[in-house]
Amino acid sequence: MNQPLSVFEKRDQIDTLAVGMMLVLTFAWGFNQVLIKVSTEGYSPIFLTFARSAMAALIVFAWCHFRGIRLFEKDGTLISGTIVGLLFGAEFALIFIGLDLTTAARGTLMINTMPFWVLLGAHFFLGEKITPIRLVGVALAFAGVALVFSDELSLPDASALTGDLICLGAGMLWGATTIVIKATRLATARPEKTLLYQLVVSGLMVIPLIPLGGPVLRDPGLLSTGSLLLQAVFIVSFTYLLWFWLVRRYPASGLTSFTFLSPVHGVILGGLLLNEPLSMNIFIALGLIAAGLLLVNRPARRVQPG
Repeated sequence: MNQPLSVFEKRDQIDTLAVGMMLVLTFAWGFNQVLIKVSTEGYSPIFLTFARSAMAALIVFAWCHFRGIRLFEKDGTLISGTIVGLLFGAEFALIFIGLDLTTAARGTLMINTMPFWVLLGAHFFLGEKITPIRLVGVALAFAGVALVFSDELSLPDASALTGDLICLGAGMLWGATTIVIKATRLATARPEKTLLYQLVVSGLMVIPLIPLGGPVLRDPGLLSTGSLLLQAVFIVSFTYLLWFWLVRRYPASGLTSFTFLSPVHGVILGGLLLNEPLSMNIFIALGLIAAGLLLVNRPARRVQPG
């Protein structure tokens, strides 16, 4: 049966186990951009959005059934859950479409601007004021984004700029999803239920759009199909739930400090596995965005009483 949150053994600081798990997670999330890029060679982007969400939803639902986690109790999350599901679906539709046009390296830098959109959204909608040091982080990140758009050496063709913009939009939607979760009753809901809202609603919303995405089958093969399955089974079903477990057990500020590694892995893996062109500007942009992430996720200094 489902156990109350109070029995979870919490940690006051990041330990070796958490470090190891975050290294695995950030590598997986960076690798995910490569998997998406490979899977679009075999299937249309809209169909991939549906297939990944549908398969992952079945896996997460089976996990909840096995653990005895109640999903259908009335808790006032239906409307907010539907909204985050729509945002999630739109986000990944844009990611699949964007990475179909641009490189995994460039796309991963655009997608991982998410924390900066969260910071701006929290300032305007949640009353969380931006500190000067975090404002510097935002400035560094957007300098990195500008550098990506100005870089022509890693540009495969003119359509890649469109893909970059689409991936940037996906990062914005990812940030919007986080803001909605933080601002509604989803903030206290079971993470498995929040994830299922996103998977089920996103899967349903893209079904009418599948015919508009062109032929469902492009050139399906073992590699593209395996990439799709790995996304559904490992990236979405396993790493997301592991992340939720870590957030419950360890300080969130310590965990989020590792997020700068995700674009690092994505850029490097795009070059190594997909032979994507990586210019010096891309590495400078990566450094700027990573530095911005570190500043944005820096824990606020506590003021001592007296």
